Amino acid sequence: MLGQVARCAYGAKRAVDHGMFVLPAECGTSIGGSSGRMIDYEARAIAARVLDPVSERLGVPPMVLTVLGLTSGLAAAGFASRRLWLLALVLWLVSRIFDGLDGSSARTQLVVSDFGGYVDLMADMAVYVALPIGIAVGHDEPSTWVVVALLLGSFACNIVSVTHLATLLEKRGRGASATGERTSVTMPRGLVEGTETIVFLSLALAFPGSVGWILGAMAVSVAVGTLYRIRCARELLR
Repeated sequence: MLGQVARCAYGAKRAVDHGMFVLPAECGTSIGGSSGRMIDYEARAIAARVLDPVSERLGVPPMVLTVLGLTSGLAAAGFASRRLWLLALVLWLVSRIFDGLDGSSARTQLVVSDFGGYVDLMADMAVYVALPIGIAVGHDEPSTWVVVALLLGSFACNIVSVTHLATLLEKRGRGASATGERTSVTMPRGLVEGTETIVFLSLALAFPGSVGWILGAMAVSVAVGTLYRIRCARELLR
């Protein structure tokens, strides 16, 4: 399994070397692509166009939707631990729909708040951590536990690189209000963001026989994105 992760790391390095992931010359708060934006940026805009009218009609308080997203995400982890992969996948996707709806609901109801954004991020991270653990429990193999440990380690480094850089950028007046982002604070770009996380973990549930490759590739991608963000921070914080 470690050999798989090593090969994933080599593949990621090759991708970087061949320009698939390019740090913008101006070193803005984005990474990748000709415009310096990853898939997640465009996905958020598309989701807003789809979900804003839905949340406006529903009229459900944002915090209720956040709790529903957290509950369904944790339930997905529980079912994954029992090897009920299809049910876990469905609940995981449902949780992500609720996660999109809570932000849309806050905007359409004009109740956007810092506390709401804080709770939303905490709920997201709880699900992001619980689901890989549930997958590892379901497989109950040492190799899977090793890959999940590496993934969670990459998550820890990534979240520190995101949140602390975001704090410093907000302090310098280069935060969400300046960039036009829909999040409570600016979210410095990486290779794996919300959309990519949904894809990776959905694949892990849909193809449990390849979970080592999938989660290994995710761990490497998160780590590479963190390293790029550190490089970018060096320019942004001068």
